[in-house]
Amino acid sequence: MGASDVNLAELIGSRICHDLISPIGAITNGLELLEMVGAVQGPEMELISGSVGSAGARIRFFRVAFGSASDQPLGRTEVVELLKDVEKAGRLRISWNLTEPVPRNQVKLAFLAVMCCENAMPFGGEVEIETQGDAWTVTGVADKLNLNTGLWKGIGSGRFTEKLSPAQVQFALLPDTASTMGRRITAETTATQVTLRF
Repeated sequence: MGASDVNLAELIGSRICHDLISPIGAITNGLELLEMVGAVQGPEMELISGSVGSAGARIRFFRVAFGSASDQPLGRTEVVELLKDVEKAGRLRISWNLTEPVPRNQVKLAFLAVMCCENAMPFGGEVEIETQGDAWTVTGVADKLNLNTGLWKGIGSGRFTEKLSPAQVQFALLPDTASTMGRRITAETTATQVTLRF
């Protein structure tokens, strides 16, 4: 992937997320109206509400991770609320240990790194995101990791020995997106921890 491929991928990601956000939002509003009038109650309604909430959270997360990004800052509250919604939809607990607003393109890198960690933690775990000066560290910890060594060895260069599946696209996008920002990805893995720095 070259820079033009990254830009095209971002445009596609932005378009898909943009087109899906509106109908998901409309379904959420419709469900809230049904709840207000008491038209539908019970486990069926909870299942639908939970599923729509999960889908909305993932789409908003993907919009940052896969969409076009700028230097426009994202505040702590906005990011933390989004990550809390994502936590409800999955098995990860994510700690955003930043207090100041940061550029959206750097949040994008952090979200792609979170997705890489998530890939290694099918049974869940904890992810911590922190900065020291201009350097970012994203650390995933779990009792049991499922590491694809080819992915983790190739993430620094963006070159992989095997063809990536759709579920692994973040491993290609992270180093390429970082490169367009003048950053380089480094990765370390142990039996219970993965660490990405950029």
